[in-house]
Amino acid sequence: MSGRTHIVGAGLAGLSAAVHQIKAGRDVSLHEGAGHAGGRCRSYRDAALGRQIDNGNHLLLSANRSALAYLKDIGAGDSLSGPGKAEFPFLDLESGERWTVGLGPGFLPRAILSKSSRVPGSRAFDYLKSLKLLWAGENATVAQCLGTDNALFRRFWEPMTLAILNTSAEEGAASLLKATVRETLLKGEAACRPLIAKEGLSESFVDPALRFLIERGAGVGFNRLLKEFQIEDTKVTGLNFGGELLTLNPDDTVILAVPSIAAAGLVPGLEAPTISRAIVNGHFLLEREAGALDFLGLVGGTAQWLFVRGSVVSVTVSAADALADEDTPVIAERLWADVATALGLGGSPMPAHRIVKERRATFAQTPEQVKRRHRPETHLENLFLAGDWTDTGLPATIEGTIRSGVKASETVLLSGY
Repeated sequence: MSGRTHIVGAGLAGLSAAVHQIKAGRDVSLHEGAGHAGGRCRSYRDAALGRQIDNGNHLLLSANRSALAYLKDIGAGDSLSGPGKAEFPFLDLESGERWTVGLGPGFLPRAILSKSSRVPGSRAFDYLKSLKLLWAGENATVAQCLGTDNALFRRFWEPMTLAILNTSAEEGAASLLKATVRETLLKGEAACRPLIAKEGLSESFVDPALRFLIERGAGVGFNRLLKEFQIEDTKVTGLNFGGELLTLNPDDTVILAVPSIAAAGLVPGLEAPTISRAIVNGHFLLEREAGALDFLGLVGGTAQWLFVRGSVVSVTVSAADALADEDTPVIAERLWADVATALGLGGSPMPAHRIVKERRATFAQTPEQVKRRHRPETHLENLFLAGDWTDTGLPATIEGTIRSGVKASETVLLSGY
């Protein structure tokens, strides 16, 4: 009989690994250092707003097969919503121009042949130049492939790059953007439809997963911060949670699903990404609901994406290391100016708000850091890795994170433990 799988970390990587292991008939114990699950993909009740908010804003696409399969497994398959067609509205905060990028059938040919189908100010040549991305090598950056001196870059590729890689186009690995394009744009309109959690990230991705695990006998423990592994020869033999040492059975396995810097501190000799990038989110409580708008891409301001859920409007700034160093009131003023412009609120005073800084939101997805991503296996025969920083071939998105957990679980099952 197979042993128990101990999963350290209850973010989406750990949760997806646990769900996959349970489905395979394994016994599972999930250990989380914080007092809650979900990592940086969760919701909570905010006192300043009196509303449930997400700690970060996330938009999925209909091509995200791993995320959608995970939601179906945990009984949350109907918890996302979207416009039903692959359309992405944008606003230039400086000029006031609005346009919609429709990724329907014939997106590229239409844009090349018809000016009315293009992003305002872009040229047919800019779209043809985008094809260079498909041949990007491992050392190429997005900017090197696409160029930065054209409207298509500024009004489409740059905000998309920031959202997907959380790294500037000048630094971001073109190989990861290429992987996303291959799974979305190249598969047609049905793969590019935007999806957003109806209620919140926890209600979609976290709470149903915990119920799924507990109902099937998994052990779930919070406030269990792993301090170190007990290692003998080539195996992990125990987990030291500070005042408690959990001794493993000979056929037990461990999936470590924590951020790269934490993983490197726990696993001797582990090579992992060492540089991170910040994300700043602002949440503002409006007097009334903002209408039918779900999300909006922004250029020419500080914020890059705007999301609306009821009377709460949220904006996101990716690759936000410099902004995160600013004082919170300064950040709030800058982001509210973008919100007021986008929603036509004129000189309305800034309402109740919450600014959330995630200084280590993802690893810096540069060509150099991508080369430091690790496969699920380690030099310890019963220790495996999961997390958005592991080598999934995808960016550090929800899809990549969930896929990393599945990949780690599959590797455990193939290992013979």
